Amino acid sequence: MSISMGVDHIGVGATDADRAARFYGDLGFTEVAFDYTGALPGLERVAGRPDVRARVVMLRNPGATVLGLGAVKLVQVLDRPVPPLPDGIAWGERGICEVCVHVRDYPALYRRLVDERGYPALMEPDESVLTPHDTRCGLAYTADPDGGKVELIEWHDLEAGWPLATGPQGVHHVAFGVADIERTRDFYGALGFTGMLFESDGYFEPMHPWYRGEPPRQRMMCLTNPRGAGLEPVQHYPPSPDMRGEWGHAGAMEFAIGVRNLEVAAGQLRERGIELLCEPQTIDVGSGEWRYAYFVDPDELYVCLTESRY
Repeated sequence: MSISMGVDHIGVGATDADRAARFYGDLGFTEVAFDYTGALPGLERVAGRPDVRARVVMLRNPGATVLGLGAVKLVQVLDRPVPPLPDGIAWGERGICEVCVHVRDYPALYRRLVDERGYPALMEPDESVLTPHDTRCGLAYTADPDGGKVELIEWHDLEAGWPLATGPQGVHHVAFGVADIERTRDFYGALGFTGMLFESDGYFEPMHPWYRGEPPRQRMMCLTNPRGAGLEPVQHYPPSPDMRGEWGHAGAMEFAIGVRNLEVAAGQLRERGIELLCEPQTIDVGSGEWRYAYFVDPDELYVCLTESRY
């Protein structure tokens, strides 16, 4: 998809949007692009019901950089109780895994979030060198108020030489579990995610406590697009249970690919034989228009196209 602009944002379900906004504000997402409460048309096949109502808060980091280009969209369902996180979700099962934020000096932010703000300590800072480019990165994990996992990542080699301020930037990538990672790479490569930052295959011990049973082997890669945040598909061996959950569930539950023209992009999907679950919709959010359409990816994740006019 020539007009694909990378991952525009990650959708995060929240039981209390104000509380979630305070958490993500501590991660640098302090700019409210819009705060909308009302009907979300066209989601019958996505949410499994008509007449969806929700509060939607689009948050951006005013200090976003090339290593953290994406936003966070909070969704608090209002027409029914907010569905919980899928029971037993760990990381990498079929479904959306996390929000990943790029941070300059990630250990300092992690300590502030955990020691001063009292957010959960899910993984202490850990350093790695990743193939195939021997790229150095550091990472740590905390959780949002509803238990959704949030990764703080720092790509040491990639940020070297850039005059970046210390602290969080924006969303670097969304991680999600898939059944066949090569199929996923081909699918999203055709939509503009043609770069690959790293690829790994094996066991990552710091994640082992998250699993109830035997930790799976994980094959993963980070697919990149020069105009937005990236994708991190993960395949488990042996396969893990389906953890997609219901649309709008607490924690990271969907992601959106940015496009310049929604109708053109939807037409390109149809030409490739990709089914739309939701035709292009337009919502007046006061500051402009928010536009979206959902499509079916190979793992039937909650993924949409989005066009920003706000």
